[in-house]
Amino acid sequence: MSPLAPPCAQRPWLVADIGGTNARFGLVEAPGARPVRVRRLDGADHAGLAAAATAYLEQAGASAAPGAACVAVAGPVGGDRIRLTNSHWDFSAAQTRDRLGLDRLEVINDFAALALSLPRLQSADLVALGGPAPAPAGPKAVLGPGTGLGVAGLVPAGNTWVPVPGEGGHVDVCAVEEREEEVVRLLRARQTSVTAECLLCGPGLARLHDALARLRGEQAPPRTAAEICAAAPEDALCAETLEVFCRLLGGFAGNTALMLGATGGVFLGGGILPRIIPTVLSSGFRRRFEDKHRMTDYLRGVATVLIVAQDPALLGAAARLDQLLDHGKEAAYEPAQR
Repeated sequence: MSPLAPPCAQRPWLVADIGGTNARFGLVEAPGARPVRVRRLDGADHAGLAAAATAYLEQAGASAAPGAACVAVAGPVGGDRIRLTNSHWDFSAAQTRDRLGLDRLEVINDFAALALSLPRLQSADLVALGGPAPAPAGPKAVLGPGTGLGVAGLVPAGNTWVPVPGEGGHVDVCAVEEREEEVVRLLRARQTSVTAECLLCGPGLARLHDALARLRGEQAPPRTAAEICAAAPEDALCAETLEVFCRLLGGFAGNTALMLGATGGVFLGGGILPRIIPTVLSSGFRRRFEDKHRMTDYLRGVATVLIVAQDPALLGAAARLDQLLDHGKEAAYEPAQR
């Protein structure tokens, strides 16, 4: 494995956040610096990571080839073969490294990258959704509905932070109230199980809208997540959809906080929530977050915070490379390396 060299304008680091829909790229030109020349590409337009990265470097007018890269991907990471959960991308990390001419390529889970971004976020990057201010030194949880539902933790380890990625979005959905149980029963009539991600993501929001229309006995046209968010103030069905969505998300976030002992706060990302901040604040989100029987008082002391920063996973990918630069090969968190 090649040693990691510090980034500079002549040999920058490449950072990327690859989701089920979009691929975001940026360049880091100094240790500890924020990514620059950030661009978004449509993942469906490219065969895989190498092709998309090459297209990005051409579009960004990069005059120097990157020396190293950290790529955050939406899916499990382990071994050389990387398969995204909600995308057709399937690639070899080693072959991609060689094709791009990199000295080193790190591949980490996208929510591990989002977790690593948390210590670098500033107050303007965050919106409080309830509870006290986050405890700076406590373990943290991060989750977010986007194309899918990602979950990770971040725990302190000496003078560094260690992300704990997982596939928590694929646990069973947390349906508690009668309307939620009716939705789950309706969906179970068509599929064997209903996971949290089935409802708590962009496609899940559309699925929830359809199920609630059926329960209302209405013939509602299909709507995308963006259309539901835009129509909710005037459309009663869309408003109910977002309310049920927020309550389910609050219950899921509370469960995540309990499982990870996230006294440092639960941070929410993804592309949906920043569009509906007033709705989240007025919804049953926080009530359901805290409503955990004997653990209610415990959860009242846990902050819930929305991430509104642009491309925070790129910050996390840069933070991972900075960790390797500081600690070398023995860095605490060792994802796929090539």
